[in-house]
Amino acid sequence: MAPLYGSNIIDAREDNSSKLEKRVTDFQHTASHKTCTIFPIAPDFTDRCTDQHQKFFRYRYIVLFITFCAYTTYHLSRKPISIVKSVLGGDCENDTSVVVCGWEPFNGTHSKDLLGAMDYSYLFPYAIGMFVSGHIAERMDLRYFLTFGMVMSGLCTALFGVGYYLEIHSLWFYLPVQMITGFFETTGWPAIVTCVANWFGKGRRGLIMGIWNCHTSLGNILGAVIAGFWVNSNWGLSFIVPGAIIAVMGILIFLFLVPKPSDIGCMPPDHYTKVQQRINDANGHCVNSAGAIGSDQNDDDDDDLMYGEDDPLVDPSVNNSLSTVTVSSASSSEEVNSERPKPISFVGALKIPGVLEFSFCLFFAKLVSYTFLFWLPDYISNASHLDAHKAADLSTVFDFGGCLGGIVAGVVSDATGSSACTCAVMLLVAAPLMFIYEAVGSSSLGMNIALLFIVGAFVNGPYALITTAVSADLGTHPSLHGNAAALATVTAIIDGTGSIGAAIGPLLTSVITQRYKWNSVFYMLIAADLCALLLLVRLVYKDITKWCQSRTSQRSSTTTTA
Repeated sequence: MAPLYGSNIIDAREDNSSKLEKRVTDFQHTASHKTCTIFPIAPDFTDRCTDQHQKFFRYRYIVLFITFCAYTTYHLSRKPISIVKSVLGGDCENDTSVVVCGWEPFNGTHSKDLLGAMDYSYLFPYAIGMFVSGHIAERMDLRYFLTFGMVMSGLCTALFGVGYYLEIHSLWFYLPVQMITGFFETTGWPAIVTCVANWFGKGRRGLIMGIWNCHTSLGNILGAVIAGFWVNSNWGLSFIVPGAIIAVMGILIFLFLVPKPSDIGCMPPDHYTKVQQRINDANGHCVNSAGAIGSDQNDDDDDDLMYGEDDPLVDPSVNNSLSTVTVSSASSSEEVNSERPKPISFVGALKIPGVLEFSFCLFFAKLVSYTFLFWLPDYISNASHLDAHKAADLSTVFDFGGCLGGIVAGVVSDATGSSACTCAVMLLVAAPLMFIYEAVGSSSLGMNIALLFIVGAFVNGPYALITTAVSADLGTHPSLHGNAAALATVTAIIDGTGSIGAAIGPLLTSVITQRYKWNSVFYMLIAADLCALLLLVRLVYKDITKWCQSRTSQRSSTTTTA
């Protein structure tokens, strides 16, 4: 029986050898169809692996640029209403000209109330529509979703300006236009954040999204400049030009946006992070989008990326001779589409740790930020006695500061690993800064610029961090078990809750300024800022406790080693 047993082993080995040769042939055939493959004994395919790797990074930064431009135009189209308020309300006591005296029906005794109505008629539909948009965005192609939303937003924005040319003086024309515009503009944020998160992993997400989030400030700056150019002569163009810009950008989105890597046959971004690590470890050996040779076989996560579960050739129980993976563009795309995760429910998203705290924190943070967005030019015009055009230009300093604040918040969040602590510190500093700005900001132009820049940095820093990196992190929380479809819903919940605050802030401002002085508005903003800080106390305590435990364990391990 011994010879027979030995011959069976030889036959099995020959059979495995023939299987191996067949796999090599299949491997070479697949590689000829631009498949990125790992194969230790086939270095001539390295270039093909590198091509896919480079393709991913090339498209990734194209998407980053396109989405940056897209949301810049969203904010650009929101700014005109704050710029033209001083012209619509007018000042009939100082000048009887038609332009300065205002535009009916906004130039009556209830001017502030009616101009405030323009804000919340936009912001409340925006807040409600945000929850709806996140739900829809998960269930349709983001490219179509964004294109439709941007084109319709542009048309509605321009329609408000058409009222100037048609000499429409009915409130019931302007209110519905603002409401519809607010609803369509909700298509932007959930879809765009999802696109960016689809292409960027968690590494340095705070820094990348902090820089990327400058689109908010840049859009406000461009919107102020464009609207301010025509505000004293032809305020209709202050709306029509921004509306045309966002509509054109929507068409460009349709032509060039790639919402996710699988659309072009690439793997998710975290896979490529491992690839780069493998490139460094393997000293230039071939890697693909799912793994690399020369890796530590004891890493379970990496093994899952490298090997297919049903591949008998790489299963140690069948054959240990060779480890190879092939990932083709077509098959990758088909697998992703066929195994698309189910969208998460609204209640399920609320159960993700941290979603409720950051949502209500953003409620108050965005209340402060959007009050500045919609009322700052009017405040500067009243406090510093500047005309509408100069006030619009000066208000852009706040947005320049906000841009820097968003970047700094992202860098600090990445360095410390604690978004909650980063937001808490900036909120704590923002409260006294707003008090100082109201007290002495209008004393001189230099003081106004300096304080406005600093206030913008600390007010917009937490707002920028929560709406970008924090939303993306919570949307890819470990409790979701890799269900990336939850990202749009989580983003919509957080930003939708914040948008309710954004609607309430300008509404309260219009009521307060009608009955009290501007310093009362700043007291309201400071109180909202402190409320946002209090809502983060639990998360801050949790992060500090975790940091202390980590330091204690490090000291213990150092003592044990010594």
